[in-house]
Order: sequence, then C-alpha cells, then structure tokens
Amino acid sequence: MPFYEKGDVRIRYEEVGSGFPLLVTPGGGLNSRMSNWPTAVINAMDVFKDDFRCITMDQRNANGGESVGPIAVDDPWGAFADDQLGLMDHLGIREFAFMGYCIGGCFAGTLLDRAPERVTAAIFCQSVGHRPEDPDVMYRSGRDGWAPELLAGRPDLTQDQADKYLHNLYRANPDFLYSVSRDVIRNCRTPILVLPDDTPSHPHQTSVDVASLAPNAEITVFPWTSPAELKERTIERVRKFIHTHGAAP
Repeated sequence: MPFYEKGDVRIRYEEVGSGFPLLVTPGGGLNSRMSNWPTAVINAMDVFKDDFRCITMDQRNANGGESVGPIAVDDPWGAFADDQLGLMDHLGIREFAFMGYCIGGCFAGTLLDRAPERVTAAIFCQSVGHRPEDPDVMYRSGRDGWAPELLAGRPDLTQDQADKYLHNLYRANPDFLYSVSRDVIRNCRTPILVLPDDTPSHPHQTSVDVASLAPNAEITVFPWTSPAELKERTIERVRKFIHTHGAAP
C-alpha cells in the first residue's frame, strides 16, 4: 500500500477504480482504518469501484492501521482535515466527492467548513453525533478503547495528551456533529445526502438535524439497511447522487 508523508505525519492510503474522485473514510471511530471495509454496512471500495476513482485511508493514529502522527490536541478535527486534504493534494485532486461513515460525519462537517469549494457532494453515512442523554458515549469509547491500545505502543505520547485530545474532540463542542456548529451546516450550499442510523454513538437526531439544516440536503428512509432490496436501492441512490453532483461547479 502507498503512503503520503508530510512532516511528522505518515498516511497509508489505497485507491481503486477510475472516474470522478470519491474519498471514502470507513467507520470505527478513532480506529477508522481500511481493514474495516469488509464488514462495513456498504463496502464503498468494492461497490463503487466501477463508477468512481475511490480513495480511502487509515486515519491518523487508528489502532490496527498504519497511519501515524502527533496527537493534535489543539485542533483535533482540523488535523484530520489536513490529512484528508493533504492526501488529495498529493494525488493531484482538486475537487472530489466525500462519503464519511460513523466518525466520517464529523470529518464531512470539517471539510465542508474548511474547503467547500473542493467538496462537490457529501454523503453522511450513519454519522456520529452528540447524544444529550448520554453525552460522554464517544468520550468513553476513546478513553476506554482507543487510548490504552495506542499509548501502549507509542512511548512518545502521554496519557495527559490523550485526555486533552479526547476532551477537545468530544467535550469542547458538546452539540450536534462535535466538529462544527449548526450554523456551518445551515450555511453550506454543497449537496448532501444523509443515510441515518440510530445507535448510542450514531444518534438518529444528528442525521435528521443535518438533513434539516443544510439547504441542499436529502435524507433516505430509515431504517435502510434491510431488507436487501431496500439496501440495494439506497446504494443506487448514493451512486446516482455522486454522478449527479460529482462534477458540479
């Protein structure tokens, strides 16, 4: 697998297919990594490879992945966007569609805020979001699952860094998508397609809020993962959505 390197960040990535560029980030929270695709609700790298130039990556410091870098305590969401946009620059890609699973909904928010002129269409698939009745569900996931494994193999990192990082990810903006405010989505003109979910870390309300606030948003039925015929129609809807908006100015 190839790597993109910039300073002290090293990102492992993969690409398949040809056509309009589609950056897809797998689920898994802070362990968003390419090896998660075979068990994803939609294996985008397989399903869309005949339609688009599909690009994916291990996110920085995902356990089980091969991308490494500092813990960006002061701007954790911005660091993910730097990695994603830096990879697109490395590949010579200016405009692209983005499909983010799970934590990728937060990635989408940051990309739409920082580079709206580059993201021609965004798909929020089972997005992470703030759940008021259990506000620390994502914080606990990082504290109890992600951080111990990462710190065990990274003597350059400290528990204090990890604690502050998780705070700034999930507690500094305890609302909505964590990564951006509601006003960012309210003012976003990019076409958005929302595929909702309803689990402790993927609150249904966050998906509804994204679709309600964004002026050019659509939302699928829920649930959409079954029966098989409905899931296939949903996949086809994603495909048509990217084809329609992929090359939009």
